[in-house]
Amino acid sequence: MPSDLLARLKQAPVLCDGAMGTLLYAKGIFINRSYDELNLSQPELIRAIHHEYLQAGAEIIETNTFGANSFRLARHSLADQVRNMNLAGARLAREAAKSFDVWVAGSVGPLGTRIEPLGKTSFEEAREAFREQIAALVEGGVDVLMFETFGYLEELHQALLAAQDVAESSRSKLPLVVQVTIDEDGNCLDGSDPETFVPKLEEWGADVIGCNCSVGPVAMLDAMERVRAATTLPLAAQPNAGIPRSVEGRNIYLCSPEYMASYARKFVTAGVRLIGGCCGTTPEHIRVMKSALRVGEARGRAVSSAVSASHPTPKAVAALPLEKRSVLGAKLVRGEFVTMVEIVPPKGIDIRKEVEGARFLKSVGVDAVNIPDSPRASARMSNQALSLLIQREIGIDAILHYTCRDRNVLCIQSDLLGAAAVGIKNLICITGDPPKMGNYPDATAVFDVDAIGLVNIVNNLNLGLDIGANPLGCGTGFVIGVGANPGLSDLDEEIRRFEYKVQAGAEYAVTQPVFDLRLLETFLKRIEHCRIPVVAGIWPLVSVRNAEFMKNELRVSVPDSILERMARAQTPEAARAEGVAIAREMLLAVRQTVQGAQISAPQGRYTSAVDVLEALGTTGNVSA
Repeated sequence: MPSDLLARLKQAPVLCDGAMGTLLYAKGIFINRSYDELNLSQPELIRAIHHEYLQAGAEIIETNTFGANSFRLARHSLADQVRNMNLAGARLAREAAKSFDVWVAGSVGPLGTRIEPLGKTSFEEAREAFREQIAALVEGGVDVLMFETFGYLEELHQALLAAQDVAESSRSKLPLVVQVTIDEDGNCLDGSDPETFVPKLEEWGADVIGCNCSVGPVAMLDAMERVRAATTLPLAAQPNAGIPRSVEGRNIYLCSPEYMASYARKFVTAGVRLIGGCCGTTPEHIRVMKSALRVGEARGRAVSSAVSASHPTPKAVAALPLEKRSVLGAKLVRGEFVTMVEIVPPKGIDIRKEVEGARFLKSVGVDAVNIPDSPRASARMSNQALSLLIQREIGIDAILHYTCRDRNVLCIQSDLLGAAAVGIKNLICITGDPPKMGNYPDATAVFDVDAIGLVNIVNNLNLGLDIGANPLGCGTGFVIGVGANPGLSDLDEEIRRFEYKVQAGAEYAVTQPVFDLRLLETFLKRIEHCRIPVVAGIWPLVSVRNAEFMKNELRVSVPDSILERMARAQTPEAARAEGVAIAREMLLAVRQTVQGAQISAPQGRYTSAVDVLEALGTTGNVSA
């Protein structure tokens, strides 16, 4: 028997399972059937789904009884089977859970009928229907009652009164997890907003308050932040896997497991303690969410152990001052304008062009070379190996792009410890492009953490702590960079993520290519409260087709005026010259507002990158 749920929720987040109906439909059960009746007719199918969620890491599994009340079952001429179905549902979940240290939650949904004053069903009739269902679930041995997807407060009130009646008669009070369904504005279907429904649910005896179903993670996160402000009770959130889209007559939920996992961490940050998924959520979603929560929990322990303003822990070591970590770090501290040029790893093992490019860039005074990690999810040489070779052979600082896409947290830690040991000191921590963007779309992604989690891991390594807050002896001394995209349509979300990155330990940022100065200016104003050195990305276009690709496929903001300028170029040479001219204009325009520039070298043309940097007015030493 697992420990007390409410006590556990005070200590750490708990992961619930996902959708039952989604999996039943996927396994060929038509939607016109009573899914609750399957507890009696196909118990092995229900038990197998419970096992899938348990093996994925769920710590709470819900009984297959969401619609097992007399009103809903009457539609299938099964109203006399309420007790049998709920008993069977509870016992199936109990049997599935017997080898796991988990809780079984009795799922209770709305009656599917309007109650007074909007419908003909009286309060007492509704209360009796709930009482019948809840009594059977308690008899079947559930650990907690989970009220889900209620849109009308009066109906939910009757359900909670019924739970109290059963608790009195059985002398067994179970925790009550009470969840409403909301619209995109965060309101119940009866119009009640969080500021209204939360105090009522608390007054009616809820032990945990939350939202489930209806909306995807984004809208639910907004609502949960309002719920958090209205109560001190533990919170629950179980969003759908996005808003369903109709594809060939079927509702398809398109949120990826990685996306749901990223929001699982955001829910925890917002104060949510019970997290799961509703429609469209599968065991794969739960598996990835479990990894994300496990990493977040370990990271939280490490951060709380490593960093305390007034009581520093003896386990952590003092981080090496930024100016002593690398040439790049020293320039950032001194406020000097830094110059970087991107060198993309080759697709094979011949690195002569890249090494000679680095030699040339060092000779003209470029501060560092920036080496991406399989950009756009293409298969290329390890950028870590190339960084090491360039630093050893050329003696120029390498900046290692490090992505979360291909590595679990164990690999991340091992990689970074190895990188520090061989002298790589400069990082840019990014989430990484999903494999479906690249030339191996069937490759799988990992995404145990995103860029924010990665920064936390690196920051802890700098403090001499691993992801479990265990001392490593000494810190790694990385200069921690992150990416930023001033041109995203949802700038609020980008700013929020940037704030989290800075809080986690980011020390400088490199932007996506800048073609629209207004967007960069707006971004810089929005981050004044959490400003770290910003390095502007500058991209010399090579053709109008290149410009169109940037705008329409990479979603970089490229003004029409720039497209028109590139279109007027009559030859490839003229187009490249115009692209360099535009890039020089961008560099000069941002020179006084940022602390550096990263110049891309499309098609490996390092001379084009240097042509852009010459706009700074120097020859032979572009960073002087």
